[in-house]
Amino acid sequence: MNKHLLLVAAACCGLMSSFNANAQDSVVVEEETVVYGDLSNCKTNYSTPRNANWFIQVGAGIDVPLFENELPTGDPRRHVTATYNGAVGRWFSPYLGLRLSAYGGAWHWDNDSYSKAKFVNANLDFMWDMCNSLGGVDPDRPVSVVPFVGLGGTYVWGIESAGTNVYREGKSRNRQWALPVSAGIQFRFRLCRYCDFFLEGRASFYGDNVNGAAIDAPVDINVQAIGGFTFNLGGVKYAPYNACKDMAYISSLNGQVNSLRAELATTTAALAAAESQLPCPEVKQTDCPQVTAAPLMSTVRFTINSAVISDEEMVNVYNTAEYLKSNPDLKVLIKGYADKDTGSSAYNLKLSERRAQAVYDALTKIYGIDGNRLSIDAEGSSSQPYTTNNWNRIVIFVPGN
Repeated sequence: MNKHLLLVAAACCGLMSSFNANAQDSVVVEEETVVYGDLSNCKTNYSTPRNANWFIQVGAGIDVPLFENELPTGDPRRHVTATYNGAVGRWFSPYLGLRLSAYGGAWHWDNDSYSKAKFVNANLDFMWDMCNSLGGVDPDRPVSVVPFVGLGGTYVWGIESAGTNVYREGKSRNRQWALPVSAGIQFRFRLCRYCDFFLEGRASFYGDNVNGAAIDAPVDINVQAIGGFTFNLGGVKYAPYNACKDMAYISSLNGQVNSLRAELATTTAALAAAESQLPCPEVKQTDCPQVTAAPLMSTVRFTINSAVISDEEMVNVYNTAEYLKSNPDLKVLIKGYADKDTGSSAYNLKLSERRAQAVYDALTKIYGIDGNRLSIDAEGSSSQPYTTNNWNRIVIFVPGN
């Protein structure tokens, strides 16, 4: 007699005789309580994926040298000159980056004589994204403010100045090496994921003889204003990590485990009681209609303001793909959600659509599921599947048409 017949027999015997209450053992289920702490104190950290967040910068602008403590006056053509800029760098985190930048052009100074020189300059700049640090990480922020400091080297040649008084072997020098320090600020305007427009101001501080003359103030200053474009190679990507992100989910699973323990203990006790009543009247076995297994209804959870599928949640995408392969006639609707406590309704609608699209792309491009079997529905934050809002950063699979 198989297990199904045994359960039917147990039901039969239960109707035929009453159980003695004193003979029945009470079922005790020991539930393990897990305390996870205050989730509000969890902090999301970010890392830069390997070979990501490199950028190239090209631009042009003006130089205004303030040499010998002299402010630009008179003919502006003797002071304001063109400069050209190129740079390559990388953001190692949402907050800090490093850039190797190069500049070149000409300097004009001295109101009384037409003094000039040509120069090239290279700087190693340490960059700080102030907006990400103070306002929270947002790879799609439209405007960012980036202060920076730099160390560099400058080669100056073709010096022509009536005030030249630095000599070598009795002759005035017309070329110089200098090691400047600099500081500045950049305003970055996001045009798209791969391109930014920037405006930048920099002040470089030199020793007094950078222009071949050592007069008055011991420091010569060159001021630059530059505009141009930054090309983000591969876009801007950061991988969020929060050690606490799965605690609520684990707590939910723990509750399910305890519930299943109780059901198993109850079923075991009922089975033991049924076996004690055997033999029972023979039950004729009948063939039951074949039942198709219900679809695997899995979910994919996301961190706040993210549409990136974590390695842990990719397991659920894989399980769904395997089930779809085993059920080739099944179609699935991918429904994306966002929690209503963060972001506007319009932003959350787009975010939920990006989450659903990310799952769609993983199923089709990674696991080879036919896109005709999948459809996408962006719910935004207009509906919330869970009462705990941060659980609603989720994609849910439901049967499609």
